[in-house]
Amino acid sequence: MRALAVLFMVEVHTAAIIPPEGVTVGDPAAFVAAAFGGMAAPMFVTISGWGMYMGARRRHSEGTSAPDWVRWIVPRVLLLVTCQVIVNLLLNVERGGRFEWHTPGVLTLLAIAAILSPILSRMSLSSRSALLLLACASPLALGDAAGQDLGWFDRVGAEGVAEWFERLLINGTYPVVPWMFYVLLGTIVHDLRGKPEAREKGIIMGLLATTATIFISVIEGLDWALTEGEAVLTFFPASMPFLVVSGTMVVLAMRLLEGSEADGGEPALGGRLSFLEPVGRLSLTIYVSHFAVLGLAAMALDGEPRLSLAPAFFVTIAHTLVWIPLAIAHERLIPGFSLESMLRSSQSGR
Repeated sequence: MRALAVLFMVEVHTAAIIPPEGVTVGDPAAFVAAAFGGMAAPMFVTISGWGMYMGARRRHSEGTSAPDWVRWIVPRVLLLVTCQVIVNLLLNVERGGRFEWHTPGVLTLLAIAAILSPILSRMSLSSRSALLLLACASPLALGDAAGQDLGWFDRVGAEGVAEWFERLLINGTYPVVPWMFYVLLGTIVHDLRGKPEAREKGIIMGLLATTATIFISVIEGLDWALTEGEAVLTFFPASMPFLVVSGTMVVLAMRLLEGSEADGGEPALGGRLSFLEPVGRLSLTIYVSHFAVLGLAAMALDGEPRLSLAPAFFVTIAHTLVWIPLAIAHERLIPGFSLESMLRSSQSGR
């Protein structure tokens, strides 16, 4: 799942930087790209939350001391924040990109999740479920504070420290509120990994809620899903229906791929996806590296669509899939040269 999440992220970022000419929001190709985009970040954050929670639970069960928690958290936070700055510089607005150098993003969100993981590892399932519901409802509570009227370059910019913290916490691209919803979702899926029937009940409820959002769209005459604007589901800012629908799709995908593994059986596809495992193990390295390629593309295209649909589609798919053989070759030739290896070597064996 981690491999699929990072590949979806590569796909949607590539499609955003290399959009085809003449494709409107209502075009089927745009709908397919938006569907992948709507799944990519929620899946990436959910799987990351799952992994951090699993690591924190293990350390908690081992009786990790306060200094050891610091040695585990601080390198992770520093690496994630540094990588966020690198990503911002690689795809900087001054070179046709999308970010200011100081823009908070998905990696700063994960840094906050790392800081909170020792606390989450001590909380009961019911407490985290209650927090999940609060995070889900938070878009309603935030209202205009979520930045309903902010354009993209307002959302990635900040004038002063106070505004930067606003972007980090409530109205940036991936603000802590409400995006901690997916981190909490990851912790709950982890705890229910041996209870597929409980997850299936949640999926059914989520699918019913998804159907309700479609009816609302038809009755109200609104677009069902848009990246931003007037729609039932919006990504910027993340609306409550978006959280419910995307969270449902993430858990559904995880359940389908799991197969009978929870009962001691085989995953749904057996070992047929094992070739993706190197991608999953190098997810952070690939996430950062693909922005170097996209930064060059942004400079060449100067922010304007210059390819027709077929070439743009081919380039997007090729750039997504090329990371699979690159990850396999990396593990064979230079396995110790990655961001993940750097993180492991910084954490004193714990």
